[in-house]
Amino acid sequence: MNQSLKVLIVDDEASQRSGLAAMVSAWGMTPETATDGNDALAKLADFSPDVIITDLNMPGLDGFGLLQRLRDAGEMPPTIVLTAFGNIETAVRTVHEMGAYWYMEKPYPLPALEVLIRRAGSHAGLRAEKQNLERQLSYKGSLGELVGTSPRMQEIFALLQQAGPSKACVLITGESGTGKELVARTIHALSPRRQGPFVAINCAALPETLIESELFGHEKGSFTGASERRAGCFEVAQRGTLMLDEIGEMPMGTQAKLLRILEDSRVRRLGGKTEFEVDVRVVAATNKVPDEAVRGGHLREDLYYRLNVFHVHMPPLRERKEDIPIIAEALMMDLNRKHECRVTEISPDVLERLTLHDWPGNVRELRNVIERSVIVAGEGAIEVKHLPAFLQGGLRPVGVPAIVAAAAPAAPSTPELNDAVQFQIGTTVEEAEKGLILRTLEHTRNNKTRAAEILGISLKTLHNKLKEYGSKEFGIGA
Repeated sequence: MNQSLKVLIVDDEASQRSGLAAMVSAWGMTPETATDGNDALAKLADFSPDVIITDLNMPGLDGFGLLQRLRDAGEMPPTIVLTAFGNIETAVRTVHEMGAYWYMEKPYPLPALEVLIRRAGSHAGLRAEKQNLERQLSYKGSLGELVGTSPRMQEIFALLQQAGPSKACVLITGESGTGKELVARTIHALSPRRQGPFVAINCAALPETLIESELFGHEKGSFTGASERRAGCFEVAQRGTLMLDEIGEMPMGTQAKLLRILEDSRVRRLGGKTEFEVDVRVVAATNKVPDEAVRGGHLREDLYYRLNVFHVHMPPLRERKEDIPIIAEALMMDLNRKHECRVTEISPDVLERLTLHDWPGNVRELRNVIERSVIVAGEGAIEVKHLPAFLQGGLRPVGVPAIVAAAAPAAPSTPELNDAVQFQIGTTVEEAEKGLILRTLEHTRNNKTRAAEILGISLKTLHNKLKEYGSKEFGIGA
């Protein structure tokens, strides 16, 4: 690839341009030249360089301006900056803040420049290969942390690939549990800001008196309890992405301040006297219907239009049931790593039951079911017996453990009841609790950590219960 590299040379001095172009051509590469940043942007319409070499100090649009325009467009090839006015501060700003690939002071050694151009070209090739792989994965049902092969999800993947590289605000809508934060994280991962921070804040989880402090920060003494200066989310997310979840729950006064920040890119801490500039991309999410939220007075109309540059609506899981098998498999692999289990597959009977369920809690509910099933199964395949009771055929009241009460002696076990705990009517709560704990320990081969996870209690609580029962009596070590 290096033998056919295309190199755009940007310099206001004609002798520098022509001399470097001749050298690049002698190295077997294809040069193109531009007199300043604006001329370079115009040349990019017809010439797609693998590497850009630019001077820093130029009339018109200088090197800094060119880098910023390329970075904002999300289409910056590896860029080498050459300048006769170099210092450490300029180098740090050029490479770290503006996203340049490298920085060299004039006069520069030609052999070193050739090596640097070829290395930058290889970097460009790897990036193009990565983008191609991401595109292929999206066709196969995966983009970032999002999974799905349904037509609805393929449309969303295509929209995210358009929205991700831009600086535009994005509004994500959908029911609770549909994966709105995963969409926001995918947008961040697809953007030029991917190396910066991703900060998420839930506007509904904060009291009205604290939300502005969390968003904008505060100075020491600005209100009762403000014992020191604190940076807000906009400062923490500098050169990154800020997700504002449940934007419809933000107080109207705070929404007005947010709109001003989006317009001016400047923030003032609570109690502060001066504003400072921020470079943050905002992604907002809500489970409300935006038009209804505006009519109901929960969302400012002007803020809605400012946020709604790209609108991504996540459909409920019941409307894309064809995605359930691939989502369940992805969750299974992720949860295997989390819980150190060795589950290898999900049986066809389980997939059928998962597909028939309506999933009012959407992907979040499906994740909870798969997590429980992975822990209970431990290894091998997830079978119907590993599912919660409401997916095994019977309905289970919320909060009630899977305990089967019988008026007569228990019937011989069946495959569906192998992991059930059966008790006679009249069994006390204390006896039922003891039986459930001991049966769960037996199922996990005395793995107390996994047993505590299945029972939904802490490991300390489990140890205390065993001591209370007199564990030696049952032949189980404490």
